[in-house]
Amino acid sequence: MESSPLSALEQRLISHLQVLYPQTDAGELARQCLSALKLDAKTPSPQPHRNIWDQRDIMLITYGDTLRWDDHPPLETLHGFVKTRLSDAISVVHLLPFFPYSSDDGFSVMDYTTVNPSVGRWRHVSALAQDFKVMGDLVINHCSSRSRWFENYKAGVEPGASYFYEADPNADLSNVVRPRTSPLLREIQTQNGIKHVWCTFSHDQIDLNFENPAVLLEFLSIIYQYLEQGIRWFRLDAVAFLWKTPGTSCINLPNTHEIIRLLRLLIEHKAEDAVIITETNIPNRENLTYFGNANEAHLIYNFSLPPLLINTLVTGSCDHLKNWLMRMPPAQQGTTYLDFVASHDGVGLRPTEGLLTEWELDNLINTMKRFGGKVSSRTLPSGDIKPYEINISLWNALSGSVAKGPDQWQFARFMCAAGIQLALEGVPALYIHSLFGTENDHDRVEHTGQLRSINRHIWNMDDLEHALNTPTHHQKVFEAMVRLLKIRRGQPAFHPNATQYVLHMGDRLFAFWRQSLDRRQSLFAIFNISDEPQSFNLAELNLIATDEWTDLVSGQKHEDLLGKVTLMPYQFLWLANKVGKLSEPN
Repeated sequence: MESSPLSALEQRLISHLQVLYPQTDAGELARQCLSALKLDAKTPSPQPHRNIWDQRDIMLITYGDTLRWDDHPPLETLHGFVKTRLSDAISVVHLLPFFPYSSDDGFSVMDYTTVNPSVGRWRHVSALAQDFKVMGDLVINHCSSRSRWFENYKAGVEPGASYFYEADPNADLSNVVRPRTSPLLREIQTQNGIKHVWCTFSHDQIDLNFENPAVLLEFLSIIYQYLEQGIRWFRLDAVAFLWKTPGTSCINLPNTHEIIRLLRLLIEHKAEDAVIITETNIPNRENLTYFGNANEAHLIYNFSLPPLLINTLVTGSCDHLKNWLMRMPPAQQGTTYLDFVASHDGVGLRPTEGLLTEWELDNLINTMKRFGGKVSSRTLPSGDIKPYEINISLWNALSGSVAKGPDQWQFARFMCAAGIQLALEGVPALYIHSLFGTENDHDRVEHTGQLRSINRHIWNMDDLEHALNTPTHHQKVFEAMVRLLKIRRGQPAFHPNATQYVLHMGDRLFAFWRQSLDRRQSLFAIFNISDEPQSFNLAELNLIATDEWTDLVSGQKHEDLLGKVTLMPYQFLWLANKVGKLSEPN
């Protein structure tokens, strides 16, 4: 009997598998991949170049236990807060790893199939996914040294015995690019003798071996469980380091991109509304490659934005930010950027390579130290130590300027950063502490011994509610941020794929133009990024005289299109010819 012809999905899947696993029966492995996802081979392909997002999509980044209240499960507390306070301001919740873990605040996963009992249960994740889109972390490069897989590795039994990447300690690994200063290899006593396992990050985070197709199949089963619980957005954590080839840099290798294309193919066939985001904290040019040809990541992190924007606002010059933005290619339809300024990690410095000089970088680092920040480092292939990221809360990072130190413009500077982030091409992602203006948590750093803890404060809900309901800077920030988010969500010109064009208005005024996909709404975003008043003439913008122009932020109408506008320190305009509606709850 002749076998039935292969479906289009099977043919595409086999082509990827033949590249990755040339010694394996690709047809049989393709069937196993489909089975792991419970995916019908005849599933039609989704329409390419679809934008599965619009201007209403704004992401909240948070740990599952950032908000705690008495004996309530933290995930339940978080759900209640975002539903009550933010349902008309955000649409996506990025739940940072919520699994049992042994270190790194969740990124050293012990069990991908279980929710950490101290945070909640799968039902809490599913409940959140009914009200918001939920992004989950696929911590795909490594897992905990205390995981069942690694225990099995040491015992020489499956699953696990062949799951981890081993290396010869005498091999030439001098070209390997790393984000840490710890030794790359860890010596382990196993049932089969002494082995040396690969540890890109820490010795508690053992790198998985994707040369073994069984590891791929394990992660497809994990992805299936995520989908079953309502998760639709997938963050591929540290994915740039996934594939190793000794003698190379072991970062951004061709097979890493091939794995991403394979995962994209399978996940979007299983769920048409699924979105893949790659987390690649690397120089800008390399980061852009993770779009592929609109067949890898749907979204990539705009990693150069945080250091460049902070540098802009503390130096009072937008030259570097403007030049970078001018060189950023418009994303193809069906792809876009994830714009963030703060996150659970520090402010990455690798994305400034080729954008800031060494002197400018040192100046930024020293300024952040003045504002209470810390600096983490990495080891270069040469053995030299180099700054890797700045650890600081965004509120403190914007507390002053390079020239004058802390000043009275902290709130205005903070909101200017938000105004820029929300106006740029892409989907904005706001760290939960940016909504509250949370300060550096030095006590938590001392308690954990981890520099990143400075920006991972845990709020008791009683304390947070008090801070948001009394005259504090937390209340002022929260109310201003939510108002800005609501305005943003109503403007078609802020669609993540709407046209963006940089304007030249000097180094103290950062400005760009956005136009909606249907070309009906034009919006000029103009920011004074200095601590002194700045003026410009509306005639510079060539506004269409037959339209009515309104600043969406203040509500002021600008009828004299030849008039002069003066912006106070860090003041900004969202000047639009049409006023969109305020957003409504999801």
